[in-house]
Amino acid sequence: MSSQSNMPPIRFTSIIPHKAVLTEANINDQSGKVFIVTGGTGGIGKELVKILYDQNAKVYIAARSSTKTRAFIQELEETFPKSRGVAIFLRLELDDLTTIKASAEEFLAHENRLDVLWNNAGVMIPPKDQRTKQGYELQLGINNIGHFLFTHFLTPILEKTAKASPQNSVRVIWVSSSAADSTPRPAIDFSNMDYAKDEGMWTPYMRSKAGSVIHSVEFARRMADSGIISIVSI
Repeated sequence: MSSQSNMPPIRFTSIIPHKAVLTEANINDQSGKVFIVTGGTGGIGKELVKILYDQNAKVYIAARSSTKTRAFIQELEETFPKSRGVAIFLRLELDDLTTIKASAEEFLAHENRLDVLWNNAGVMIPPKDQRTKQGYELQLGINNIGHFLFTHFLTPILEKTAKASPQNSVRVIWVSSSAADSTPRPAIDFSNMDYAKDEGMWTPYMRSKAGSVIHSVEFARRMADSGIISIVSI
């Protein structure tokens, strides 16, 4: 007798990953390319910025704290003295939708290209009473809605860059997590978007990471003819 499990599939390669093909040791020179990394002062984002800066990229570190970001920029300059890269602070408050257009416009006032937008910033299991300025559950608001709006305002410059760049080189990367695989069905419960019904500690986080996957797929569908590649990072 056989039985089927209702558990979602587990992405074993995210637990025991394959040997990396592309690393900081063999990445190409990034001179002339412009990146935005949200949440670039900590964790994965910080390490990514280091790699890009070391390879001579211009990197906008989109973050809330100017003090923390400027200290990190000084660290970059001291750690990689031979780099021709540039690191720039870009204020971004993903928990307040009224500020996001201004953040995008600040970038657009200084740049005429954007090669890669890395939607990396996120929160994980904050206190239940924490909400965005517009009242959204914090993980939904920051991990999904804020990044969606920021990407919306930057899509025209991504399209412009894609038209003048090598094929498949202009990208939007949505950082998710293997936690997305464990999201209850349906992945997005539109009847409980405000989490009036308590779903426990982990479910809102898992749903937000499933949301990043959905954003990546839908953005790819909408931008299929634009030359922009949409990638979800697990």
